[in-house]
Amino acid sequence: MKQKRQSLLLVLMLGLTIFSACSKNDNDEEPEEPKDNIAELSDSFFDKVVYLGAFGTNDWAAGWANFNPQTTEYSATTSTIEGEITTDRTLAKGTYLLKGFVYVKSGATLTIPAGTIIRGDKNTKGSLIIARGGKLVANGTSTEPIVFTSNFSAGQRHPGDWGGIIILGKAKNNLPGSEGVIEGGVNDDTGVGKHGGTDDNDNSGSLKYVRVEFPGVEFQPNNEINGITFGSVGAATTVDYVQVSYSGDDSFEWFGGTVNAKHLISIGTVDDVFDFDNGYSGKLQFLVGQRDPANFDAAGQSNGIEADNSESQFTTSPRTRPVISNMTIIGPGNTGVNERHEYANLWRRGVKFVLANSIFINHRYGLDIRDKETGDAIKDETSAMKNNIYQSFTAGKELVADGKNANGNAPSFATVKELEDYFNSKNNKTITAVDAANLLNNPFSLTAPSFVLKAGSAASAGATF
Repeated sequence: MKQKRQSLLLVLMLGLTIFSACSKNDNDEEPEEPKDNIAELSDSFFDKVVYLGAFGTNDWAAGWANFNPQTTEYSATTSTIEGEITTDRTLAKGTYLLKGFVYVKSGATLTIPAGTIIRGDKNTKGSLIIARGGKLVANGTSTEPIVFTSNFSAGQRHPGDWGGIIILGKAKNNLPGSEGVIEGGVNDDTGVGKHGGTDDNDNSGSLKYVRVEFPGVEFQPNNEINGITFGSVGAATTVDYVQVSYSGDDSFEWFGGTVNAKHLISIGTVDDVFDFDNGYSGKLQFLVGQRDPANFDAAGQSNGIEADNSESQFTTSPRTRPVISNMTIIGPGNTGVNERHEYANLWRRGVKFVLANSIFINHRYGLDIRDKETGDAIKDETSAMKNNIYQSFTAGKELVADGKNANGNAPSFATVKELEDYFNSKNNKTITAVDAANLLNNPFSLTAPSFVLKAGSAASAGATF
């Protein structure tokens, strides 16, 4: 009898061990991650650095970026690029006039060598459009960047002196039918202005060490071309070390797509610095923007980040959800600044996002979480933000949880205090202007800025991936 009881006890213990092991394995299959752990930041795309913001102590903008293009002397044009490019074309290194809307059609690749200068014609709204299935290979170097710039002389240049670069791909978006016509007046008679599809790994070419200066021509009243527009561009496309300066509209705008990018610079843009729409879901690291108080969107608002899922269907899929680390945006300050300069970040219309390890200082307003669907994504943790620093000047506008949206739905964050509690729990901080001035080396100069960290900067540690 004793032996039977021992055998029964052994079976019960064995069963409990098996049950416990099964329970552990079940939990391992769906682990409960720490609240501030965002899985996408563990991706190999991201360099695992310890500092906050776009720069540590190494200035990756040195040698190829230009923070004062108004005074730069460029050689005169000797050749013209115009019309359609229907077969592969490789330019010789030189200086070209970009005249009218130039289309690189499906199946064709335009290759631009390092050191080439392309000057956009204003009268014909010179623009470069890469159609779906076409490619742009513009690979400059740190000593010989490729420059797209104004055709006006030094001292006579302005935002909107020419069009810009528009790249259209076959990745997904959330537009009806997964296809849309890109903004900016692109000719769509033969479908050349359309973007979107099902290939999230589509390849539209490569941009490396490229500067885009004084783009953003007004095609129609209140309808400008961005510095660089990405329409459903796929993840096989390379974008690294690219600067947009003094754009008449946004510097960089993404409409859907999955393209990733590193080392982006925006200087003096008129509208938004980085704009996300229509289901964009790429990864971004090491981005810097600097506002010029003299440049703002007189017909709208000028924000650091402006992000939407969809203008009318806030929960349509795929949801806009950029994953961002190590961004720095320097606002226009607080002296003689037009009211059109608004938020460091405006997240609205159902957008989702991951934002980490970033710095936003010198802004009129700080962070705005607008619309219920946007706040819901933060509460259910499909959106997340951690380890970010904000500094703004307007009391009561450091953090904003907007009231009822256009659909009459109350926001997820019923009070600013509720948003503030979330914000603080993720190691985000609001700081004073005095503290902000001690973060970076020389971020407020409009002609010779330095965004690297000061010795002993509070931003020199704290990043997590």
